Amino acid sequence: MARSSAAPVTPISGSLTQRGARSGATCRACGSVRVTRISLTLTDGSPVQLTSCHRCEYRTWEDSGPGENGAPLPVANILDKARKTKVPNDRDRQIKLPRRSTRRP
Repeated sequence: MARSSAAPVTPISGSLTQRGARSGATCRACGSVRVTRISLTLTDGSPVQLTSCHRCEYRTWEDSGPGENGAPLPVANILDKARKTKVPNDRDRQIKLPRRSTRRP
């Protein structure tokens, strides 16, 4: 029995390797369509997108939350939102007592 021809491959949405699957994103600096766009959720829960241009290497962070218009965010804001806050643990709460002297009278 002869094998049937394989079904056409449907590109993955937003694929980096399939040109037709890329979104309509363009570089804000040079207008190139050769960009990588990555959606992330920062430590504080803020949804953002990083767009990086392959042509001029310009990078943009954009707010992608509901109701946001994709306005560019300064890198300093991204770093503040992504910073982890230290949660004290039991070892940090222990009271340090002075060491006893090992010398004998």
